[in-house]
Amino acid sequence: MECSSDGAEGDAGQLQGAELTGNGALDVVTTSTLLPGATVLAGVLGLLIGSFLNVVIWRVPRGESIVAPPSACPRCGSRIAARDNVPVVSWLLLRRRCRACHEPISARYPLVELSSGALFALTTWHFGASAATPAFLYLVAIALALTLIDLDVHRLPNSIVLPAYPAGAALLAAASWEAGSWTALGRAAIGGAALFVAYLLMMIGSAAVLGATGMGFGDVKLAGVVGMYLAWLGWGELAVGAFAAFLLGGFFSIGLLMTRRADRKSGVPFGPWMLAGAFVGVAWGGPLWASYLSLLG
Repeated sequence: MECSSDGAEGDAGQLQGAELTGNGALDVVTTSTLLPGATVLAGVLGLLIGSFLNVVIWRVPRGESIVAPPSACPRCGSRIAARDNVPVVSWLLLRRRCRACHEPISARYPLVELSSGALFALTTWHFGASAATPAFLYLVAIALALTLIDLDVHRLPNSIVLPAYPAGAALLAAASWEAGSWTALGRAAIGGAALFVAYLLMMIGSAAVLGATGMGFGDVKLAGVVGMYLAWLGWGELAVGAFAAFLLGGFFSIGLLMTRRADRKSGVPFGPWMLAGAFVGVAWGGPLWASYLSLLG
């Protein structure tokens, strides 16, 4: 898959698959042989990370530590034994019930784990043997946590969003160093700042015109992270990802209005759609942008 939509942005494209090795056909064969195994391992890692994300999603909005105390049943408070904490498998073996109190365990827990595993595997397959892979696996992890937290409490916690700036910048810098080009990193800084400012202006503008803001400052802070990642891949990915967020969010809001599940005064979390748009930009932003430019002649 292509990482970039423009010729000038080809340095990001160097970060995928066998092109990283630079040692000819033998490396191409080795990379293509190892990629399926690496994808499976990434999926397993994703399952484990998903189990941890369940802790993050539950505790962070409540201001609780994600380190201690150990995981416990939210109903009876019984500590969850290691054998009952194996992603997905334990939920099935326990027949979806707590071992101690026999109360039902929400299906959301294994779904988070499965989603994390699937997204980790797809991300690894997409980027291949590249230093970009850890950077985007980190994005996947925080995106999954932020999406569910925003849906639950309509908030994007600073404790997750703000560390993503230095962490994301460091991981993307490592990927740029591996590629031997710093153009993508400079573009990431510009793109992150640009999307941050754009969302800030939209927040201020909506407050001035409507008397109430249609988005929170959490969305503005998240925009900087999204812009940084998408612009690192290319300007086309940034444009497509930013537009897709409003397109997907708009369709969802219209659906809620048509089914009378919300009215014009209802608050609809936008963070999940920003992140969904980001994944559209990562996966298809380059080809979509190239197609759009070709239509313009």
